[in-house]
Amino acid sequence: MIAVIGASGRSGAALCRALLDQRLAFTPVVRDAAKWRATGLPGAPRLADLRDAAALRTALTGADRVVNCAHARHAPAILAAAPAVARFVFLGSTRRFSRWPDDHANGVRAGEAAFLASGRRGVMLHPTMIYGAQGEDNVQRLAALLKRLPMAPLPGGGAALVQPIHQDDLTACILSALRGDWPQPETIVVAGPTPLPYRDFLAAVARAAGLRPPPVLPLPGALLMGLAPLTRILPKVPVIRAAEIRRLLEDKAFDVGPMRERLGVVGRSLGEGLAQTFRTA
Repeated sequence: MIAVIGASGRSGAALCRALLDQRLAFTPVVRDAAKWRATGLPGAPRLADLRDAAALRTALTGADRVVNCAHARHAPAILAAAPAVARFVFLGSTRRFSRWPDDHANGVRAGEAAFLASGRRGVMLHPTMIYGAQGEDNVQRLAALLKRLPMAPLPGGGAALVQPIHQDDLTACILSALRGDWPQPETIVVAGPTPLPYRDFLAAVARAAGLRPPPVLPLPGALLMGLAPLTRILPKVPVIRAAEIRRLLEDKAFDVGPMRERLGVVGRSLGEGLAQTFRTA
């Protein structure tokens, strides 16, 4: 039995839809039954708060494969609660490579360390920025912002590299990982096929949304971080956090060779993925 922890989240729900399409039996493990019902997916979930060891152990009873789509910080609790025979697929994040420490990145690092030290069979996948999921707000929020800006103020002119992955490709990676043997704990980065400067990513999002790409206004990162709190009070402007601007100052480009060789997944191009995203929006 495949237990899907965090089944009502975006990546979790996308995985459950794919498992249904492939007629693979799974059990959703969620904290809130109402959120599971809101996905429209069939089946009764097992309820468990990941901080409740007894409830989590009960929810994972009988599972021989466990996928964690919740935050990787919960890896120690999941490892302790799962049956001894279980194999694991954890979702981490490439935030764990950031030179800017924050709670999210620190949690991923801690979860990864616990998993690797456990000796349990499985893999932790570290995706880059995910787009294209039902209800995702990465490119949709950016497109909404571009509608209202005459130009795009970007730290460093948007030269830092990004390599976003489409949700369908991430789901394909998870399905492949579920089929894998994984004799020991491993980690693999999963990303889009080609890194590109953030300014080019922004222009691609604009074109896919039917907008004209705005001219880029290079500004110091410190200035933009200082102005970020103003987005909380400006009407009809998505909230931009200082931490998001800070992360735009570092490259997020990764080798996808292991993803292709170990998982057999070649991600779709950004243009194809964005066209699909805005076609179904």
